[in-house]
Order: sequence, then structure tokens, then C-alpha cells
Amino acid sequence: MDGIIYREMTLIDVEQVYGIECACFTQPWSVKSLQDEILRNDVAHYLVAELDGKIVGYVGMWAMCGEAHMTNIAVASDYRRQGIATNLILNLMRVATDLGANCMTLEVRENNHNAQRIYAALGFKYVGLRRKYYSDTGENALILWNESIVDTLAKNKINLEDKNQ
Repeated sequence: MDGIIYREMTLIDVEQVYGIECACFTQPWSVKSLQDEILRNDVAHYLVAELDGKIVGYVGMWAMCGEAHMTNIAVASDYRRQGIATNLILNLMRVATDLGANCMTLEVRENNHNAQRIYAALGFKYVGLRRKYYSDTGENALILWNESIVDTLAKNKINLEDKNQ
């Protein structure tokens, strides 16, 4: 989608991100949790997708020890199926490589087939199951890994040297 800016999340963005959290999840992260990720968690890194001053999606990760763990991702319902989630993840992968990570992991709901398709297209592979991981439904989580985010970025023609893509 044209006109979307992918950038680091700031405290000013938290209110809009929290709105997306509440619309997308039955157990959203609190405003304080989102603020603490930005202010107090040295391994946390969050990006937003902004269109005409409005936050339409966001993604977060913890990066440490050469690995990145995607903690959350959400796109506002009116903006789904337009490539925003894919672009958020690719931009997050670029940040992860800048931080020295070469692989990325995440958990996804067992029945979230739309997200699983996006992750598979970005090189994530199933490696395990966390039983009853989601406390709101008792649903299992699939554990996915991408063993080479640099390869994924190259396959998607993302130049690691050009930060303005």
C-alpha cells in the first residue's frame, strides 16, 4: 500500500497502538505494558505502520544473543490483506539484523491460518507446539522459526544497506 511509513514506535504512538490491541485481541496488552516496553525493556523494539498520521499496524520483538523473538503484531481491520503485516515483519527483520540477530522466532495460534500463511511465505517453519499457551481460549501455539532472516530479506529484495526502503 502506497503512502505507508514504517518507523520506530514512540510513546506518542502508544494510545493508537493500544486501540489496535483492543480491537484485535481478547487479552490486549495494557497501555502501561506498551509504555514499559519502550521505556524500560532494553531488548524490546517496536515498529509502527503509519498512513496519513494514523497508526494502522505495529509489530514488536525482543532481540538478544543473536536471536529475535517477535512478541506481537497487529493490523487494524480496515487495512488488512494489503501487505502491511508482511512489510512490518520485513522491516522488523531488518532492525533485528542491525542488532546482530540472524534468526527469528514467534508463537502463533494454532487456528490462525491467515497469519501462518504470512509467516510461511517469510521463511518461518514449524518446530514445536506450546500446549494451552493462550489463556483466553486454552488454544495451542505453534512455535515457528526463521533460521536466516538475512536470506528472507534477500529473497524479498530488501537491501540491508538502504535504510529508506
